[in-house]
Amino acid sequence: MKTKKIVIIGSGFSSLSASCYLAKQGFDVTVLEKNKTTGGRARQLKKDGFVFDIGPTFYWMPDVFERFFKDFNTHSSNFYSLNKLHPAYQIYFGEKDSICIADNFEDIKQTFENIEKGSGAKLQKFINKAHRNYNIAIKDLVYKPGEHVFEIINHKTFLKLYEFVLTIKHQVSGYVKSKQLQKILEFPVLFLGAKPSNTPSFYNFMNYADFKLGTWHPKGGMYEVVKAMTTLAQSLGVKIITDSEVENIEIKNKSVTGVTTNSSYFPCDILLSGADYHHTETLLPKALRQYSESYWDKKTFAPSALLFYVGFNKKLQNVSHHTLFFDTDFEAHAKTIYDTKEWAEKPLFYASFPSITDATTAPEGKEAGIFLIPIAPDVEDTSEIREHYFNQLMDRIETITGESVKKHILFKESYCVNNFKEDYHSYKGNAYGLANTLTQTHVLRPKLKSKKVNNLYFCGQLTVPGPGVPPSLISGKIVSDLILKYH
Repeated sequence: MKTKKIVIIGSGFSSLSASCYLAKQGFDVTVLEKNKTTGGRARQLKKDGFVFDIGPTFYWMPDVFERFFKDFNTHSSNFYSLNKLHPAYQIYFGEKDSICIADNFEDIKQTFENIEKGSGAKLQKFINKAHRNYNIAIKDLVYKPGEHVFEIINHKTFLKLYEFVLTIKHQVSGYVKSKQLQKILEFPVLFLGAKPSNTPSFYNFMNYADFKLGTWHPKGGMYEVVKAMTTLAQSLGVKIITDSEVENIEIKNKSVTGVTTNSSYFPCDILLSGADYHHTETLLPKALRQYSESYWDKKTFAPSALLFYVGFNKKLQNVSHHTLFFDTDFEAHAKTIYDTKEWAEKPLFYASFPSITDATTAPEGKEAGIFLIPIAPDVEDTSEIREHYFNQLMDRIETITGESVKKHILFKESYCVNNFKEDYHSYKGNAYGLANTLTQTHVLRPKLKSKKVNNLYFCGQLTVPGPGVPPSLISGKIVSDLILKYH
């Protein structure tokens, strides 16, 4: 019997994951990547001895990564080394006012107790509930393909129905009264791309991932994970071709017959796109697109981002590897992202200084800094706007941490909406996919299998299970299972 050819568009985490599973099942797999390197949004910037992760910087849910590698009879440790961060991260609430989250739960409980009497015991109850939800989510929900609602309705989830109506914000306020502690407990759901006031409380399983599973760092940065998956895929026989942008999808009798790139034609029996879902459908005739422009326009997207990659000529003292600046009004900032869709006057921001714990990311005696401001997709993006916010960030860091940074800048590079559109064909320049709100969960997300083209499939952050690196690994697995089911 002839080996079926599968072409995969894009080489992000979901595509690389799917390519490994499909190659293991005996398919002839070719991955076509638009850019010069694999990884999709998880690429790397190297400059003057500094190394920056352009995309994801948080390594959470290590069990999902280990499950992936175990499926191929190997371990992450065969490809990269992991360091558990202590502190996991630091949050600044104001001038020289910060809280460090420890690398173990007992110390975290004590931190809570020191801020609000009785909150340590309440946190234990909260995390017990989050742990149960984590087990349900990882074992019963996230590995489902989203074909029908009964995949996720069972006696366990039925008993949790109220947690899909109650929001994280409402639930958290019932456990702790301190505004600082509330912000700490609300923080992890930002990885799901929605406001705590719009995110079902069931997603508190992210707090279990945070406090119990910990925050890790692969030596060399997140791109080491991309390199590991690329190496694994190639060892399984996957062909990966970079600098190869798919420009047309050939259709015959409602089936894909092949794709045309900027340099060649690739026939296939099955096409899987891990590229932007909306963009992929624009390569199809209108009659064969599942989702209209108005469908996409009405969706709640996770934020885009304004990012800066900065080299400093000294080591920084008053920050941690991951540092969050929550010194402004989160609700006001969130309103500009999800409601008014404009630039925030004084946004919250996140900073990563990987060289604090990883000497490979900066020259000796220097510091690598990555700064991220969450913003609304499709906002105006100009060099003047970028410069304005960079100056604001540097001013605030100096004021809040009490440390001089501006005169120690060697260089800076920026990345924003226009770059996301240009590099990834990202819909409205979004950075993180569709938000995990109640009305965009599971069966209510765009489908893995096209309803109009017989052999066309999708994976990644716009479909199930959702945005983030671990969900992308899972997305690759469940779409490969789906392809096996129908082919």
